[in-house]
Amino acid sequence: MQSNDVDIAIIGAGIAGIAAAYYLATEHKRTRILILDMGQPMALTSAASGENYRNWWPHPTMTALTDRSIGLMEDIATRTGNRFHMARRGYVLATRRSRPEDLIRQLDASYGTAPEGTIRIHEGKSAASYEPPVSADWEQAPSGVDVLLDRAMIRQHFPGFDPEIATILHVRRAGDISGQQLGQYMLEEMRAAGGRFLQARVTAITTGSPFVLEIENNGARETVRADVIINAAGPFAGHVSALHSEILPIINVLQQKIAFPDQQGAIPRQMPFSIDLDGQSIEWTAEERESLAADPNLARFLDPMPGNIHCRPDGGERGTWIKLGWAYNSTPSAPVLEPALDPNFPEIVVRGASRLHPRLKPYITAMPRERVHYGGYYPMTAENWPLIGPAKTPGVFLITALSGYGTMAACAAGDMCARWVAGAAPSTLAKQMSFARYEDQDLMAGAAGTAHRGHL
Repeated sequence: MQSNDVDIAIIGAGIAGIAAAYYLATEHKRTRILILDMGQPMALTSAASGENYRNWWPHPTMTALTDRSIGLMEDIATRTGNRFHMARRGYVLATRRSRPEDLIRQLDASYGTAPEGTIRIHEGKSAASYEPPVSADWEQAPSGVDVLLDRAMIRQHFPGFDPEIATILHVRRAGDISGQQLGQYMLEEMRAAGGRFLQARVTAITTGSPFVLEIENNGARETVRADVIINAAGPFAGHVSALHSEILPIINVLQQKIAFPDQQGAIPRQMPFSIDLDGQSIEWTAEERESLAADPNLARFLDPMPGNIHCRPDGGERGTWIKLGWAYNSTPSAPVLEPALDPNFPEIVVRGASRLHPRLKPYITAMPRERVHYGGYYPMTAENWPLIGPAKTPGVFLITALSGYGTMAACAAGDMCARWVAGAAPSTLAKQMSFARYEDQDLMAGAAGTAHRGHL
């Protein structure tokens, strides 16, 4: 039985685990690192990422986390000639409500410490000051948030939207990247510094100094000895923690997306990532309603559906594909490597998205055959904040529960985890992202009401 001795064993080769390894190797010169994963790097949940990023959250703690992460991504983009195609046209959040004061209050809470002018209200004579998202250049894009309250201006700049849209929140420090390219770059840098990746499944962990990890590698059994373990196993983080007799406060919820070529040219290539904030009842004919009502598995689609359905062009200005997602599932489930996807999802998401984008309606009955239907788990805490830092077991660290925002938060999360492991100066958000936050009742009370927003 072969034995491996390393300083740090990272379980999980998704973008979060790779980011932790990258910052340990490049910033803290900790190079005796071994990443273990039963699959290939950037597979499973990372492969199902929407590859979007934003710095808007109703709670300022999550705004600060993603702001930090976006800054780190910008540093990498600058150094690599934008290898991972960072683009910035923003997030457009649309609602049919006029002057939604609750949303504007959330903006104030999220950006409360930002400079004056971060939140820009456009209505009446001020409507002309709005800067539309003509360019995708992240270095030239404005920051802050534009709130469009002028219906004529909304029709002018977003003519394809539902004519009933009355308010738009345009978050400007937001856009899309190639998460696979970002992860590949960080993995290459970690390997160049001396770190390694091994495709293997961890089957047992013996605590002690060092830890002893039993692994299966191509049918062979081996052991790995490590001074430190980082649990970056995504939806399987709970399985890993159980190996050293610890339970994590995390559930997993399966969410799905589709992508297909926009043969109708329904979505302009320059359109930002768009989100319909409003809940809806899907439009069905009388015959369809009768058929759905007779099927226990489909009758739920007759009920009111939640908001936050989203759409964006995929592949840049010269691309032809679009992506649609709708995180309407809220039922926790045990993770499996190949989750069963709902064959009804493509039709449901197209029907829902066509409310904000009426030009998508032809796809309801004529979906392109060349489509991709995929899904992944959202591992999440009750407040939908990640867990980054020491586990209850000494010597074990966590970088997990990045529900639906792993790609955009990975750099900040990896840097934060690396600081914990290396004993370096902690991040300013170290307490809020670790188990220590649960000792702060006021913080948790404020976080509880914003948990659902991680699904945007």
